[in-house]
Amino acid sequence: MAVLAAVLPSFLQAAGPAWVLSANENKLDLATGSQRVFQDAAPDTLTLLDFAVFPPRTRHLTNVPNTVLGPPSNVTFSPDGRYALVANSIVLDSSRTNGWRPNRHIHILDLAQDPPALTSTTDTGLQPSGIAFTPDGRHVAAANRADGTVSAFAFANGQLRHVEAIPIADAAAEVADVACSPDGRWVVASINKTSVLAVLRWEGDRLVDTLRRISVYGRPYRVRFTPDGRFVLTSGAGAGNGDDLDALSIVAVEGDRFRTTQYLPLASGPESFELSPDGKLGVAVLMNGSNTAPGGPRYRDHGLIVLFGRDGDRWVHRQTLPTGRIPEGVVFTPDGRHVVVQCHPDRELRVYRVAGSRLKETGARIPVPGMPSGMAAGPR
Repeated sequence: MAVLAAVLPSFLQAAGPAWVLSANENKLDLATGSQRVFQDAAPDTLTLLDFAVFPPRTRHLTNVPNTVLGPPSNVTFSPDGRYALVANSIVLDSSRTNGWRPNRHIHILDLAQDPPALTSTTDTGLQPSGIAFTPDGRHVAAANRADGTVSAFAFANGQLRHVEAIPIADAAAEVADVACSPDGRWVVASINKTSVLAVLRWEGDRLVDTLRRISVYGRPYRVRFTPDGRFVLTSGAGAGNGDDLDALSIVAVEGDRFRTTQYLPLASGPESFELSPDGKLGVAVLMNGSNTAPGGPRYRDHGLIVLFGRDGDRWVHRQTLPTGRIPEGVVFTPDGRHVVVQCHPDRELRVYRVAGSRLKETGARIPVPGMPSGMAAGPR
């Protein structure tokens, strides 16, 4: 079992930390507009931030393999905050033309240990991407991007038990992310290449595909339920060329009925989004051409943040502002007072303050030991 190099002091447990966890990789760089693989890269890392104070207390943990291919939804916390799961989607393979092949691992990190430790690694389907707990913490769903399945796990005493993998699409369609409903009944999975969401239902430890498919904009990636369970949101990219306007799809949940009711324009290349703890605000990060080749006609030297809000049953644009290049993950802190953005090639996290329905720069830049690729906030 891997041992984490940094020792987290006991204050993180005693003071009731407000956790944000960033997964950082060192082996795959995106800054040139294409994937550049480093076969002899340093070990991947995690950065654990405690936002119970500001600036947050920060500790870096080493030798936790993870990757940018699959995230930013590859990190999640158990509802009680004791455990974190980190999916490792690829493994380097110099015999392959692209330098890597799909992996099938989910790491379990016990945050109550001092220092925190990886207690086990569980197999799932190929290239696990999104992972999500049910609200009671007893089950986990994982989207397996390279084999077209969603895996169902039972979770108890810090251990994952694989129940089954449910096929919902062809492997080439790329099942990208999953979200569990607040009432624990449903799982919604984004199927990236076919522009739909799949609806699954928990039956005990098992997941059952209802065969319902929801049409959404573009190539859906991140997917989330609102805290009240009334909406499912997903962000979709179009051609990914750095120019076209992309959109957030709003799906109304009416009993057992799911239907898309609104598209909210964003900007070009949505990578991830997150909702505030009260569900009144959302924030999306967009590539804005910063992931294209420098010097090219569509290249821009910054990404974008779009803040949006809920107005009854409609969602409206609130603000757009620049951020660092190739923004991967974004979260609200557990208290909802700050937004944290991962800037992949800059190897840093940027922190913004929530001021009503606006975001304000704090000037805080938190360097991380690797290229930040996946992120989650702890329980509210």
